[in-house]
Amino acid sequence: MSSKLHFTIYSKTAELPTHWDDVAQQNAFLQTPYLSVLEQSAPTNMECFFIGIFEGEELIGVSLAQYLNVDKLISFGERLHCMKTRVRNFAFRQFASHVLIIGNNMITGQNGYVFSKSIDFNDISILLRAMADEIIQYFKKKCIRIHLVSFKDFYEECATELKQHQFKSLFGFTVQPNMIFSLRSDWKSMADYVDSLSKKYRDQYKRSHKKYEGIECVELTWEQIQQNESRLYELYYYVALNASFNTFFLAPNHFSTFKKQCGDRFKLFGYYFEGKLVGFHTLLLNGKTLETYFLGYDASLQKEKMLYLNMLYNMTEFGITHQFERIIYGRTAMEIKSSIGASPTPMHGFMYHTQPLINRCVPQLFKNLEPPVAWEQRHPFKEA
Repeated sequence: MSSKLHFTIYSKTAELPTHWDDVAQQNAFLQTPYLSVLEQSAPTNMECFFIGIFEGEELIGVSLAQYLNVDKLISFGERLHCMKTRVRNFAFRQFASHVLIIGNNMITGQNGYVFSKSIDFNDISILLRAMADEIIQYFKKKCIRIHLVSFKDFYEECATELKQHQFKSLFGFTVQPNMIFSLRSDWKSMADYVDSLSKKYRDQYKRSHKKYEGIECVELTWEQIQQNESRLYELYYYVALNASFNTFFLAPNHFSTFKKQCGDRFKLFGYYFEGKLVGFHTLLLNGKTLETYFLGYDASLQKEKMLYLNMLYNMTEFGITHQFERIIYGRTAMEIKSSIGASPTPMHGFMYHTQPLINRCVPQLFKNLEPPVAWEQRHPFKEA
């Protein structure tokens, strides 16, 4: 690694260098407004670290790391109750209760670092591993042993490069793909999008919208988010609790904090039925990319009103009418997301266990505890 490259780890946004956001301008998830959200309303079992990367005295890169204390979780998620799930949960509590993530565990995509200039992948791999080592030592001084270290979410080209350098000895893995929708430049309205669908998926769109009758979708202001904070959290918590696996739950004030810090770049849309808030979805405007964030809904109306599918269509409409180039829908629910036009993009990660004996077993343990998810990709558009 170049002798001029070094990094500094910060725990507070007030400590960050002056030009931080200039370096992070390509990624809203690494800019100070979002980092302030993490600082003020991170999950209760999470501690965040903001890392500045310097070449001499010049800030040329920024990165994010998160520590998770799994022991503080009441539940990993309650959707699956099979024996394999119970074994996985037991293994996490016994052997991976203190986890360090270089990247962002709360979202999907390559959001762990960004540079303002071209950097050799060997240098990047050295820097990322050195960051992990320094944070491990920080916790060791607090008598906390980090068990598992994960370098999260790299696109394939980047993962291939890292694997040739200091990540060569690490276990590489893939999980559920990131569902990304590349929007066509000739779509100017939702009518254009619907017209491009094959008959089967136009019928799906029409059927879902008919079910949706009686629902009012309204963008909420910061004051309205504050007023509805407990209901929003109730709706979010239901969805999160029923996920197949969770390593965190958001803080109750997360959405109002997000809106306060990020303003118009953060959108929260509430869904009302007969005057009652029955669902919501959130978006972050990230340059030419529209990032979907957390959502929630009332289980009693989800199927009847096809709330989730209509939320996906509404996100798509927002992306089209505001001329975004792509929408990041994240992982999970791949089949239904592909039915509206999103395509799977493989995401890669690397991990190691700090206990050498257990580290040797990580590949087999991961294979048994994270089996592939069976799903069928849908192709909703007319053939050219």
